[in-house]
Amino acid sequence: MKQLPWILGMFCALQFALAATEDVRVEKDIEYLAAGREEKADLYLPASVPKGQRCPGVVIIHGGGWSGGDKGAAREINIGTTLARHGYVCMSINYVLAAKGTTAVTWPQNLHDCKTAVRWLRKNAARLQLDPDHIGAIGGSAGGHLTAMLALTDAKDGLDPKEPYGEFSCRIQAAVDLYGPADLLTWHDISMFRKKRAEAPELYRAASPATYADKNDPPILIMHGTADKTVDVQQSKDFDAALAKAGTSHELVIVEGAPHTFHLQPKQQDLRPIVLGFFDRYLKRAK
Repeated sequence: MKQLPWILGMFCALQFALAATEDVRVEKDIEYLAAGREEKADLYLPASVPKGQRCPGVVIIHGGGWSGGDKGAAREINIGTTLARHGYVCMSINYVLAAKGTTAVTWPQNLHDCKTAVRWLRKNAARLQLDPDHIGAIGGSAGGHLTAMLALTDAKDGLDPKEPYGEFSCRIQAAVDLYGPADLLTWHDISMFRKKRAEAPELYRAASPATYADKNDPPILIMHGTADKTVDVQQSKDFDAALAKAGTSHELVIVEGAPHTFHLQPKQQDLRPIVLGFFDRYLKRAK
Protein backbone atom coordinates (compact mmCIF):
# COMPACT_ATOMS: atom_id res chain seq x y z
CA MET A 1 0.00 0.00 0.00
CA LYS A 2 2.95 2.34 0.55
CA GLN A 3 3.57 2.25 -3.20
CA LEU A 4 0.05 3.36 -4.11
CA PRO A 5 0.75 7.15 -4.33
CA TRP A 6 3.76 6.48 -6.55
CA ILE A 7 1.75 4.14 -8.79
CA LEU A 8 -1.10 6.64 -9.08
CA GLY A 9 1.37 9.41 -9.90
CA MET A 10 2.93 7.33 -12.66
CA PHE A 11 -0.51 6.45 -14.01
CA CYS A 12 -1.47 10.15 -14.17
CA ALA A 13 1.82 10.99 -15.87
CA LEU A 14 1.20 8.23 -18.44
CA GLN A 15 -2.28 9.56 -19.16
CA PHE A 16 -0.92 13.06 -19.76
CA ALA A 17 1.89 11.68 -21.92
CA LEU A 18 -0.53 9.73 -24.12
CA ALA A 19 -2.70 12.82 -24.52
CA ALA A 20 0.36 14.86 -25.46
CA THR A 21 1.05 12.72 -28.54
CA GLU A 22 -2.21 13.82 -30.18
CA ASP A 23 -1.59 17.52 -30.74
CA VAL A 24 1.71 18.36 -29.07
CA ARG A 25 5.21 17.49 -30.25
CA VAL A 26 7.50 16.29 -27.47
CA GLU A 27 11.31 16.14 -27.55
CA LYS A 28 12.74 14.24 -24.60
CA ASP A 29 16.04 14.56 -22.74
CA ILE A 30 17.52 17.60 -24.47
CA GLU A 31 21.02 18.56 -23.33
CA TYR A 32 20.86 22.23 -22.32
CA LEU A 33 23.56 22.62 -19.67
CA ALA A 34 27.36 22.62 -19.93
CA ALA A 35 29.13 19.50 -21.16
CA GLY A 36 29.25 16.78 -18.53
CA ARG A 37 26.03 17.74 -16.75
CA GLU A 38 23.51 14.89 -16.45
CA GLU A 39 20.38 17.03 -16.06
CA LYS A 40 18.28 17.28 -19.21
CA ALA A 41 15.12 19.02 -20.45
CA ASP A 42 11.91 18.02 -22.26
CA LEU A 43 10.38 20.23 -24.93
CA TYR A 44 6.61 20.56 -25.47
CA LEU A 45 5.95 22.18 -28.83
CA PRO A 46 2.81 23.15 -30.77
CA ALA A 47 1.93 20.45 -33.31
CA SER A 48 2.39 22.89 -36.17
CA VAL A 49 3.42 26.53 -36.48
CA PRO A 50 2.90 28.53 -39.71
CA LYS A 51 6.12 29.43 -41.51
CA GLY A 52 7.44 32.77 -40.33
CA GLN A 53 5.45 32.78 -37.09
CA ARG A 54 7.26 32.97 -33.73
CA CYS A 55 5.82 31.48 -30.54
CA PRO A 56 6.39 32.74 -26.99
CA GLY A 57 8.34 30.43 -24.71
CA VAL A 58 7.90 29.17 -21.15
CA VAL A 59 10.40 27.40 -18.88
CA ILE A 60 8.73 24.87 -16.54
CA ILE A 61 10.52 24.32 -13.21
CA HIS A 62 9.55 21.26 -11.16
CA GLY A 63 9.20 21.15 -7.38
CA GLY A 64 10.44 18.66 -4.80
CA GLY A 65 12.01 20.65 -1.98
CA TRP A 66 15.13 21.44 -4.10
CA SER A 67 16.16 17.84 -3.40
CA GLY A 68 13.78 15.74 -5.54
CA GLY A 69 11.21 15.94 -8.31
CA ASP A 70 11.48 15.51 -12.05
CA LYS A 71 10.80 17.32 -15.31
CA GLY A 72 8.47 14.53 -16.41
CA ALA A 73 6.13 14.47 -13.40
CA ALA A 74 2.36 14.69 -13.89
CA ARG A 75 2.14 18.40 -12.99
CA GLU A 76 4.89 19.34 -15.44
CA ILE A 77 3.36 17.27 -18.25
CA ASN A 78 -0.02 18.88 -17.59
CA ILE A 79 1.48 22.37 -17.75
CA GLY A 80 3.63 21.64 -20.80
CA THR A 81 0.84 20.11 -22.87
CA THR A 82 -1.68 22.78 -21.85
CA LEU A 83 0.60 25.62 -22.88
CA ALA A 84 1.88 23.93 -26.06
CA ARG A 85 -1.70 23.41 -27.24
CA HIS A 86 -2.17 27.16 -26.90
CA GLY A 87 0.84 28.12 -28.96
CA TYR A 88 3.72 28.12 -26.47
CA VAL A 89 7.14 26.55 -26.80
CA CYS A 90 7.70 24.92 -23.41
CA MET A 91 10.87 23.60 -21.82
CA SER A 92 10.52 21.46 -18.69
CA ILE A 93 13.91 21.19 -17.00
CA ASN A 94 15.77 19.10 -14.49
CA TYR A 95 18.29 21.04 -12.41
CA VAL A 96 20.91 20.18 -9.80
CA LEU A 97 19.35 18.69 -6.65
CA ALA A 98 20.45 18.46 -3.02
CA ALA A 99 19.67 14.77 -3.06
CA LYS A 100 19.62 12.67 0.09
CA GLY A 101 22.97 11.10 0.86
CA THR A 102 24.90 13.97 -0.72
CA THR A 103 26.57 16.94 0.96
CA ALA A 104 27.13 19.28 -1.99
CA VAL A 105 25.82 22.84 -1.75
CA THR A 106 23.42 23.25 -4.69
CA TRP A 107 22.46 26.91 -4.25
CA PRO A 108 22.77 29.01 -6.40
CA GLN A 109 23.65 26.41 -9.06
CA ASN A 110 19.99 25.33 -9.21
CA LEU A 111 19.01 28.92 -10.04
CA HIS A 112 21.88 29.15 -12.53
CA ASP A 113 20.45 26.09 -14.30
CA CYS A 114 17.06 27.79 -14.60
CA LYS A 115 18.67 30.91 -16.03
CA THR A 116 20.69 28.79 -18.45
CA ALA A 117 17.43 27.26 -19.73
CA VAL A 118 16.22 30.75 -20.68
CA ARG A 119 19.48 31.38 -22.51
CA TRP A 120 19.24 28.01 -24.27
CA LEU A 121 15.79 28.91 -25.60
CA ARG A 122 17.13 32.18 -26.98
CA LYS A 123 20.11 30.42 -28.55
CA ASN A 124 17.78 27.94 -30.26
CA ALA A 125 15.03 30.41 -31.13
CA ALA A 126 15.26 29.94 -34.89
CA ARG A 127 14.92 26.14 -34.79
CA LEU A 128 12.05 26.29 -32.31
CA GLN A 129 10.26 29.18 -34.05
CA LEU A 130 10.50 30.97 -30.73
CA ASP A 131 10.08 34.68 -30.04
CA PRO A 132 13.22 35.39 -27.94
CA ASP A 133 11.77 38.63 -26.60
CA HIS A 134 8.80 36.91 -24.97
CA ILE A 135 9.80 34.15 -22.56
CA GLY A 136 8.14 33.31 -19.26
CA ALA A 137 8.46 30.72 -16.51
CA ILE A 138 6.18 28.67 -14.30
CA GLY A 139 6.93 26.36 -11.38
CA GLY A 140 5.37 24.75 -8.34
CA SER A 141 6.61 24.67 -4.72
CA ALA A 142 10.44 24.74 -4.86
CA GLY A 143 9.94 25.35 -8.57
CA GLY A 144 7.72 28.29 -7.68
CA HIS A 145 10.52 29.70 -5.55
CA LEU A 146 13.03 29.30 -8.40
CA THR A 147 10.56 30.79 -10.87
CA ALA A 148 10.14 33.86 -8.67
CA MET A 149 13.92 34.18 -8.25
CA LEU A 150 14.32 33.88 -12.03
CA ALA A 151 11.84 36.71 -12.51
CA LEU A 152 13.10 39.06 -9.83
CA THR A 153 16.90 38.80 -10.13
CA ASP A 154 19.24 40.02 -12.83
CA ALA A 155 22.93 40.67 -13.42
CA LYS A 156 23.17 43.42 -10.81
CA ASP A 157 22.20 40.91 -8.08
CA GLY A 158 25.19 38.69 -8.83
CA LEU A 159 23.05 35.61 -9.50
CA ASP A 160 23.43 35.28 -13.27
CA PRO A 161 25.80 32.50 -14.39
CA LYS A 162 28.73 33.55 -16.57
CA GLU A 163 28.40 30.54 -18.87
CA PRO A 164 27.16 28.73 -20.86
CA TYR A 165 25.58 30.95 -23.52
CA GLY A 166 26.72 34.08 -21.71
CA GLU A 167 26.00 36.18 -24.80
CA PHE A 168 22.25 35.70 -24.22
CA SER A 169 20.07 37.35 -21.58
CA CYS A 170 18.58 35.41 -18.64
CA ARG A 171 15.69 37.85 -18.25
CA ILE A 172 12.09 36.67 -18.56
CA GLN A 173 8.99 38.71 -19.28
CA ALA A 174 6.37 37.01 -17.05
CA ALA A 175 6.25 34.40 -14.28
CA VAL A 176 3.72 32.12 -12.58
CA ASP A 177 4.64 31.11 -9.03
CA LEU A 178 2.57 28.14 -7.82
CA TYR A 179 2.68 27.99 -4.00
CA GLY A 180 6.42 28.60 -3.66
CA PRO A 181 8.01 29.88 -0.43
CA ALA A 182 8.96 33.53 -0.85
CA ASP A 183 10.64 34.44 2.45
CA LEU A 184 13.00 31.66 3.50
CA LEU A 185 13.85 33.44 6.76
CA THR A 186 10.31 32.72 7.96
CA TRP A 187 10.29 29.11 6.76
CA HIS A 188 12.57 26.27 7.88
CA ASP A 189 16.08 24.91 7.36
CA ILE A 190 16.75 23.94 3.75
CA SER A 191 19.12 21.21 2.57
CA MET A 192 20.38 22.99 -0.55
CA PHE A 193 22.35 25.43 1.62
CA ARG A 194 23.87 22.79 3.93
CA LYS A 195 23.50 25.43 6.63
CA LYS A 196 20.71 26.19 9.07
CA ARG A 197 18.91 29.53 9.19
CA ALA A 198 20.44 30.34 12.56
CA GLU A 199 23.92 29.80 11.07
CA ALA A 200 23.45 31.81 7.88
CA PRO A 201 20.44 34.18 8.02
CA GLU A 202 21.93 36.41 5.32
CA LEU A 203 22.19 33.43 2.96
CA TYR A 204 18.50 32.63 3.47
CA ARG A 205 17.57 36.27 2.98
CA ALA A 206 19.61 36.46 -0.24
CA ALA A 207 17.80 33.38 -1.61
CA SER A 208 14.34 34.80 -0.87
CA PRO A 209 12.30 36.23 -3.77
CA ALA A 210 10.72 38.87 -1.50
CA THR A 211 14.19 40.41 -1.07
CA TYR A 212 14.37 41.44 -4.72
CA ALA A 213 10.94 42.97 -5.38
CA ASP A 214 11.33 46.00 -7.65
CA LYS A 215 9.00 48.11 -9.78
CA ASN A 216 10.99 47.11 -12.88
CA ASP A 217 10.43 43.38 -12.39
CA PRO A 218 8.28 41.45 -14.88
CA PRO A 219 4.65 40.67 -13.98
CA ILE A 220 4.12 37.78 -11.56
CA LEU A 221 1.01 35.63 -11.03
CA ILE A 222 0.95 33.86 -7.65
CA MET A 223 -1.41 30.95 -6.95
CA HIS A 224 -1.81 29.18 -3.61
CA GLY A 225 -4.28 26.80 -1.99
CA THR A 226 -5.83 27.41 1.42
CA ALA A 227 -5.37 23.75 2.42
CA ASP A 228 -1.61 23.72 1.76
CA LYS A 229 0.10 21.98 4.68
CA THR A 230 3.62 22.15 3.20
CA VAL A 231 3.99 25.83 2.29
CA ASP A 232 1.57 27.93 4.30
CA VAL A 233 -0.58 30.23 2.19
CA GLN A 234 0.70 33.12 4.32
CA GLN A 235 3.97 32.89 2.38
CA SER A 236 2.17 33.99 -0.78
CA LYS A 237 0.10 36.60 1.04
CA ASP A 238 3.27 38.15 2.46
CA PHE A 239 4.90 37.95 -0.98
CA ASP A 240 1.88 39.72 -2.44
CA ALA A 241 2.32 42.51 0.12
CA ALA A 242 6.05 42.84 -0.63
CA LEU A 243 5.41 43.06 -4.37
CA ALA A 244 2.69 45.64 -3.84
CA LYS A 245 4.98 47.75 -1.65
CA ALA A 246 7.71 47.64 -4.30
CA GLY A 247 5.34 48.49 -7.13
CA THR A 248 5.84 45.19 -8.96
CA SER A 249 3.02 44.25 -11.34
CA HIS A 250 1.44 41.12 -9.89
CA GLU A 251 -1.70 39.11 -9.14
CA LEU A 252 -2.53 36.78 -6.26
CA VAL A 253 -5.08 33.99 -6.74
CA ILE A 254 -6.13 32.06 -3.63
CA VAL A 255 -7.58 28.64 -4.50
CA GLU A 256 -10.05 27.67 -1.81
CA GLY A 257 -9.56 24.14 -0.51
CA ALA A 258 -6.59 23.31 -2.72
CA PRO A 259 -3.74 21.39 -1.07
CA HIS A 260 -0.04 21.57 -1.84
CA THR A 261 1.05 20.40 -5.29
CA PHE A 262 -1.67 21.00 -7.88
CA HIS A 263 -1.43 21.49 -11.63
CA LEU A 264 -3.64 23.66 -13.84
CA GLN A 265 -6.73 21.49 -13.41
CA PRO A 266 -7.22 20.75 -9.70
CA LYS A 267 -10.67 19.59 -8.68
CA GLN A 268 -11.23 22.82 -6.76
CA GLN A 269 -10.97 25.13 -9.81
CA ASP A 270 -9.94 25.03 -13.46
CA LEU A 271 -6.93 27.36 -13.47
CA ARG A 272 -6.18 27.14 -17.18
CA PRO A 273 -8.12 30.29 -18.16
CA ILE A 274 -6.29 32.31 -15.51
CA VAL A 275 -2.79 31.09 -16.37
CA LEU A 276 -3.31 31.19 -20.13
CA GLY A 277 -4.89 34.63 -19.88
CA PHE A 278 -1.93 35.89 -17.87
CA PHE A 279 0.71 34.52 -20.24
CA ASP A 280 -1.26 35.64 -23.31
CA ARG A 281 -1.42 39.16 -21.91
CA TYR A 282 2.29 39.49 -21.35
CA LEU A 283 3.96 37.09 -23.78
CA LYS A 284 1.93 37.07 -26.99
CA ARG A 285 2.57 39.89 -29.44
CA ALA A 286 -0.41 42.01 -30.40
CA LYS A 287 -1.59 41.19 -33.92
